[in-house]
Amino acid sequence: MSVEQIRTTGTARADDGTGSRLRVRSGRWVDGWDPEDKDFWETEGRPIARTNLNWSIFCEFLGFVVWQLWSIMAVQLPAAGFGFSNSQIFWLISIPSLVGATLRIPYTFMVPKFGGRNWTVISALLLLAPSIGLAVCVANPETPFGVMLLVAGLAGLGGGNFASSMANITYFYPAAEKGYALGLNAAGGNLGAAVAQLVVPVVITLGAAASLNLPLGGLIWVPLILLAAWGARKYMHNLSHAKGDAAGSVAALREPHLWIMALLYIGTFGSFIGFSGVFPKLIHDVFPAFSSFEVGSAALSLAFLGPLVGSLARPLGGKLADRFGGARMTVAAFGAMALVALAVVWTLPLGNFWLFLLLFLALFTASGFGNGATYRMIPRIFAIRGLGAAAGTTGTRGDVGSERKAAAALGLVSAIGAYGGFLIPQVLNASNTATGGYTGAFYGFVAAYAVMLVVAWFCYLRPGSAMARGGV
Repeated sequence: MSVEQIRTTGTARADDGTGSRLRVRSGRWVDGWDPEDKDFWETEGRPIARTNLNWSIFCEFLGFVVWQLWSIMAVQLPAAGFGFSNSQIFWLISIPSLVGATLRIPYTFMVPKFGGRNWTVISALLLLAPSIGLAVCVANPETPFGVMLLVAGLAGLGGGNFASSMANITYFYPAAEKGYALGLNAAGGNLGAAVAQLVVPVVITLGAAASLNLPLGGLIWVPLILLAAWGARKYMHNLSHAKGDAAGSVAALREPHLWIMALLYIGTFGSFIGFSGVFPKLIHDVFPAFSSFEVGSAALSLAFLGPLVGSLARPLGGKLADRFGGARMTVAAFGAMALVALAVVWTLPLGNFWLFLLLFLALFTASGFGNGATYRMIPRIFAIRGLGAAAGTTGTRGDVGSERKAAAALGLVSAIGAYGGFLIPQVLNASNTATGGYTGAFYGFVAAYAVMLVVAWFCYLRPGSAMARGGV
C-alpha cells in the first residue's frame, strides 16, 4: 500500500493484509514509524524519509541563504548612498549570526511541539520577513541604522532553521544511516551561503548601469521560499513519536564534554560561518580592485568560493572521521587552520590577491572538514561516558541515557558553535578599529586554533585516556 493510499484510507496496519504498520492521520501525522525494522525501512520507510530529507534540505538551504544576505548587502551600502561607519557595517554583518545562534536553542524543541512538517512550513514562511524587510530597507538610503540592524537581526531566523531541520531528520532515519542523512542535510544547508554570495552580487548589478538594484537581493528569494513552504506542506510528514527531551538537554548541559565540544565547534563551524559572512568585506577592504569582476553587465564576486569549498569539505570530514576517528581529524583540521591563518598574516604585505584567495580557500576547506569531524565525535563521546557510568567510573548510575544526552548535545553544540559567526567579524572589527588593519585579529585566530588543537588532543587523543581508548 502506498503512502498516498494510506493517507486516503486513513489507516493501514500489519493485520490488514498489506503488511504496513503505518497510520497517517489528518495533517499528515504518521503513527507507527520504526526505521530500525529492516523490512519496513526497505519497503515503506526509506522512500518517505528521502522525500522528507529532500524538502528539508531545500528549506534549510534557503535558511542559510537568508542568513547570509547581509554579509553581501552590507558591503554594497556605501556605494548606494548609505553613510554608515565601518564599525556599523561589521555589526550588520555579524548580528544575523548572533540572533541565529540564539534561535537554534528554541528551534530544536519546535519539531516535537508542532511536528516536523508543520514547523518546516512555519520556519520557511518566517523567512519572508527578513527577505522582504531587507528589500524595503535598502531601497532608501535614509533608513536609520537602528532599523537596518533590526531587520538584519531578522535574518537570524534562517540560522535557526538548521537546528530544527537536523532535529526533524534524525527521527526519520535508522541509527546506521543517521550520519549520512544528517551530513547531506547539513551540507545542503551550508551551500546556501555559497549560492547567496554567488547570485546576489550578479542580480543586484545586472542591467543596473550606474546604480544598484539592492532590493532584488532580498526579493529574488521570495518565490523560492513560497515554493519551499508549499512543498513542505504537501509532501513532508509529522512523526507522532518525535517527542521533546528537556531532561536529556538538562543532563547534557551538566556534562563537561558538551562544553568542550562546543568550544571546538566554535572553532570549526564558527570559523566557517564567521568567515563566510565577513569574506566579502575582507576582500573589499584589503583588495578593493578585486572585490568584483565585470561579467557582461553584471558584477561577480569570488567570495562565494570560500563557503562553497567549506560546504563540500564537510561530508569528507565526517567520512574520514568514521574511518580514522573524529578526534584525529579534528586535531588535523585545527593544525591546518592555524598554519593557514598564520600564512595569511605573513603574506598580506605581498599584496597578492590570488595568494590571499588561495589561502582563504584552504582555510575554508579545513574549517568545513573540521565541521564534519567534530560533529561526528559527539555520539561516540557520550557512548563512552555511558559505558563509564554503567561501570561506575564516570557519570551517575541511573542517569539519563547516553543516547538521549548525545541527541540533545548535537543540537546544543550546533547552537553554541554558531556564535563564532558573531565573534569572528567582531574580532576583525576590533582589530581594524584599534590598529587600522586585520593582522592582530589573525594572530588571535592562530592562537585560538592552537589552543583548541591542544584541548582536542588532551581530552580525546591523550595516550591512556578513556576517550583515546574508546576511539573518539
